[in-house]
Amino acid sequence: MVKTPGGGAGAGPATGAEPGTRTGAGAEDGTGGRDAKGLFPKGGKTAGVNLGTEISASLVVFLVALPLCIGVAVASGAPAELGIITGVIGGLVVGMTPGSTLQVSGPAAGLAALVAETVEAQGIAMLGVIVLGAGILQIALGLIRLGRMFQATSVAVVQGMLAGIGLPLMVSQSYPLADNKAPGTPIENMLAFPGLVADTLANPQAAIAAGLGIATVVLSFVWKKVPGPVNKIPAALVAVGLGIGIAALPGVEVKTLQVGNLLAAIQVPGPEQFAGLADPAILTAIVTFTVIASAESLFTAAAVDRMHDGKRTQYNSELIAQGAGNTICGILGSLPMTAVVARSSANVQSGAKTRLSRTLHGLWLLAFALLLPSVLALIPISVLAGVLVHSGWKLLAPEQFPKMWHQDRGEFIVMTLTTLAIVATALLEGVLIGLAAGIVLAALRMSQTSVEHTIEGDTAKVVMKGNATFLRLPKLIDALEAVGASEKERIRLDLMGVTHLDHACRNQVEEFVAQKRATPGVRVELLMPNELNAPKAAKEPARQPEAAAATGAWSGDPFGGSLSSGPEPMADPSAGPGPTAEWYYLDPRPVNGHHDGYGDGHSYGDGHGYSDGYGTGYPEGVDLFDDHRWDETRR
Repeated sequence: MVKTPGGGAGAGPATGAEPGTRTGAGAEDGTGGRDAKGLFPKGGKTAGVNLGTEISASLVVFLVALPLCIGVAVASGAPAELGIITGVIGGLVVGMTPGSTLQVSGPAAGLAALVAETVEAQGIAMLGVIVLGAGILQIALGLIRLGRMFQATSVAVVQGMLAGIGLPLMVSQSYPLADNKAPGTPIENMLAFPGLVADTLANPQAAIAAGLGIATVVLSFVWKKVPGPVNKIPAALVAVGLGIGIAALPGVEVKTLQVGNLLAAIQVPGPEQFAGLADPAILTAIVTFTVIASAESLFTAAAVDRMHDGKRTQYNSELIAQGAGNTICGILGSLPMTAVVARSSANVQSGAKTRLSRTLHGLWLLAFALLLPSVLALIPISVLAGVLVHSGWKLLAPEQFPKMWHQDRGEFIVMTLTTLAIVATALLEGVLIGLAAGIVLAALRMSQTSVEHTIEGDTAKVVMKGNATFLRLPKLIDALEAVGASEKERIRLDLMGVTHLDHACRNQVEEFVAQKRATPGVRVELLMPNELNAPKAAKEPARQPEAAAATGAWSGDPFGGSLSSGPEPMADPSAGPGPTAEWYYLDPRPVNGHHDGYGDGHSYGDGHGYSDGYGTGYPEGVDLFDDHRWDETRR
């Protein structure tokens, strides 16, 4: 083994910022200039937060949340009132707790199918126990700090998730926009859309409802361009007022919201329900709810953080907050909750800066459902559907796709695949597919390996550079097979340009070297930097090269064995290779008994001739390189 001494240690890897994290005031101390609770900013308006904006944002979130609460409850096979109860808890309980500032929680469409299956299999009475157990588990996961693992999320996956939520939301809400019922899955809704258009045109009342909904969508896009202070009023609130007025006209018969008694809908679990915890199916359901609800909430947190430049989400605290909300939902026998992108994006787009807006939205839900159910009965469903269609378009953000295509086509593929997977399957499954695609893309980019094989005289040479991982194993095998089939007497594997060599590639190289060295008349030279295969500090003092020659073994040579004994230790037993020293693993067998002396003035790798008068030559079997070849393989 021949060593060339290297320079100083290289700098360690720098610690990067969190994906998607934006810098801004208050980002470093995590307070964002707000008080400990975060409900109100220090200094009021001087801190850049307007109380009127917070209240108007809460009303917009309320108008978005109301139809979602009812729609998710109906889709889950539960009374509509249970959806509103969950929305109230999401506002008043989770809204006031630390974790996220602008993320809004409530019953989510991503859990609707799972809740419907559970209600059908176990009954509505058992739902409370399952949600209660899931909430307690979420709190435990937050306490042991597992929430932060969801921060490692690709920007392309998050944008794909938003688009994957926005597109089905737009399509599904197109049906209530025309006073119709959506068939089911996003794919089914898309396929049935032409029939929806035909039915709407054939029904005058449905056409009126669709006109109200479309007008709401248009108003939501253009309202900000209205001059004067009038545009400070939320467009959704204006649309609701106009919708109520038009729905009250003679001859207009459009569907409106219908909400029953909230208190009568509460079903507190009793001893009989808690006895069901002995059923493995119930325990399985609790774990399933925990995993899906936690994943949806924290993936949504990553998405919402990229919508604003305020305080970032504290993932462990947010997981505990979600658990507290689900615990209360379980006690009241209500639906499970997660963070909801549609409400959260409406909150951000409305200019909210603190937790006050999301807390007040829960208060509006409670007040209207308990005190003013007759007012809710005046609101056309098509108008609220139009508000959701607009929110879905903002989530879809179609302009982001060509932008991503020009920035990074690999990330564009991940983003598009995530969107399509969510549309075709469900939110959690689609995000997992997107994450898997992102990991594959990262692995491929990390495996930027160059493998070249050439013939130079009597030498078949393989030169490999870059990151060698199992993904590039077929290319490496092809190169090794090519030089192996060349029938040359000398094979040189030059790995000096490799920065990372994983286990699969290393095994392939070692097997090839061992196989060829067992072939008579074939010599194999393997050149590797010490970052890849530097010998660890020896338990015994290292030997001088001539001492190693006396025993016929090289210390640290993975192919030639290790030196267990020798007559002469180095002068400094503690001396070892420097952090950038390079190690050359060469074939230990002689060529026709050739021996070369140290005193021939051959460069020893550091640009200086090496001559110490030994005259006995290099260790037996070590090949000498021409100076130019030595320099080619030395970094």
